[in-house]
Amino acid sequence: MKHRGKAQAAAFKLIFLTLAIIVCIVGMGFIAKYLGSLLVAISGLFVFLWVLFTGFTLYFFRDPTPDVPTGPGLVVSPAYATVDAIDDFVEKDFMGGECRRISMFLSVIDVHVQYLPVAGQIALVKHTDGQYLNAMRADSAQFNENVLIGIAAADPRGEKVGVRLIAGLIARRIIPWVNVGETPARGERMSLIQFGSRADVYLPKRANIKVKLGDKVVGGETILATFD
Repeated sequence: MKHRGKAQAAAFKLIFLTLAIIVCIVGMGFIAKYLGSLLVAISGLFVFLWVLFTGFTLYFFRDPTPDVPTGPGLVVSPAYATVDAIDDFVEKDFMGGECRRISMFLSVIDVHVQYLPVAGQIALVKHTDGQYLNAMRADSAQFNENVLIGIAAADPRGEKVGVRLIAGLIARRIIPWVNVGETPARGERMSLIQFGSRADVYLPKRANIKVKLGDKVVGGETILATFD
């Protein structure tokens, strides 16, 4: 007879369809159960990693208050760093030519807040785009992104002191906290560089350098040079 068996076929089709739905539901239940157990098992690892990250971040962005030395004609270090170059240098943007340079490297574990090396008026804040070469290279200032801060010193009056903050391979952001026209005191906070980087200090040639290569200097405290 015509269409014989089609009803049973429809029945079996419906039976197998509902069976497939049930198998999928049960399968998803098992997957959810074991995946959920896995996520619960490794959630402790995620929390541990976050605690480590939080601790490192708080340590990296620590902000100590320096014990700023007093006395006439002192130039203090702008950074916690290691002095790795002391030389004659040509800086035209602010110093106007030949000067003395003290260059220092900030490792990733150093304090990354910077401090005013002398009291005076902020005469220049200049940002220059550039590359992100390894800041361990003393010549990276010529190629890397940097911010030059020029200070018309109050002591001794009329002298110029420059600080160039230099981005590195990891450091990609320099945040100056001073503006042209301000008159901050020696040792006041002036900027933040995030992660390993470099700072150059430019001084008049008559400045008496008080540090040597390899010295570990403390921002706002270590005397780099004097004007006698």
